[in-house]
Amino acid sequence: MATLKIPVTNADHVQGNLQAPVVLVEYGDYECPHCGHAYPIVQRVQKHFGERLAFVFRNFPLTEMHPAAQAAAETAEFAGTHGRFWEMHDALFENQESLGLPLFLELAAELKLSTPALESALSTGEFTSRVKADFLGGVRSGVNGTPTFFINGRRHDGAFEFEDLVKAIERHFG
Repeated sequence: MATLKIPVTNADHVQGNLQAPVVLVEYGDYECPHCGHAYPIVQRVQKHFGERLAFVFRNFPLTEMHPAAQAAAETAEFAGTHGRFWEMHDALFENQESLGLPLFLELAAELKLSTPALESALSTGEFTSRVKADFLGGVRSGVNGTPTFFINGRRHDGAFEFEDLVKAIERHFG
């Protein structure tokens, strides 16, 4: 079974407490339809487990299939530097069918982020290395598609419907 090679740290985007008994890591792509399907499921799983679960999202843009995925990930990282990662993360998945610069700028404006600063960050590749680091960490951990989930550092190779994730996570409670 594949394991997470890059440990979860405070540098990750985390919802919940990293000291929770279970940490769920997703390697995802904002343009991937399967990730779009998983997005509300993960939210339900988080609500189901509450404080007993921490959730981490790492970027894994499959750029050959999803041309807007890299820029979407960089847009989320830009928002993250302003404390708005999760709001942008949610908005990108909720508007998955419209990914592109016009949407990124619109969402940034809605989140009260500087649109010129976002345009500059995207054109200069300011966040490319952060996204690439997530991607390479995923490759090292055996990720070859999205979404890929790790539960307490072990890859979840099963389905990712609500019941499947709940059952897999429950196995990790002592």
